[in-house]
Amino acid sequence: MNVLILGIFVAAAFLLQALMGFFQIRNFAHNYHEVRQSGRVLIGKNPRRFRQGSLMLIGLDQDDRIREIRVMKGMTVFSRFRDVDRFDGESVAEVGADYTALQKLSRTERECFLNAYRNYVNFKTNNLSFEDFDTSRVSMFALPIFSEIGAKMKAIPALLTNAFKKNTI
Repeated sequence: MNVLILGIFVAAAFLLQALMGFFQIRNFAHNYHEVRQSGRVLIGKNPRRFRQGSLMLIGLDQDDRIREIRVMKGMTVFSRFRDVDRFDGESVAEVGADYTALQKLSRTERECFLNAYRNYVNFKTNNLSFEDFDTSRVSMFALPIFSEIGAKMKAIPALLTNAFKKNTI
């Protein structure tokens, strides 16, 4: 009986995480759409598995000047985008090449900005690599929740074996 309750609890936790992940993805889509309304968008990412990761949206005008920056930092599904009020109206190329300007950002924000700037430079110089366009490895099942579910599913036989051994002795 305890295993059944534990199983229900684990399943409910995963469903709750999936639901919260869905709302986070909707938050990303909403913010991306808002930034996209004003021009092109650079996306910088700094994914981390066990530390705080970040994602940055940089809205550019037709002259490649920064219109707005939004950043999402955090380790949980409760992370949301917030505005960064630095660099409005400045050229993305000048900011990306200016060490002192980048020091105004936190370390994770700086890594995101530099990732977005690398993509910008590769786009401008027509040096985009195949990996920049390759989405064959991108799958819904590559999301962390499915990795966790797979790991938990692999652990179930051992849990059941241990539970039955304890109950039969």
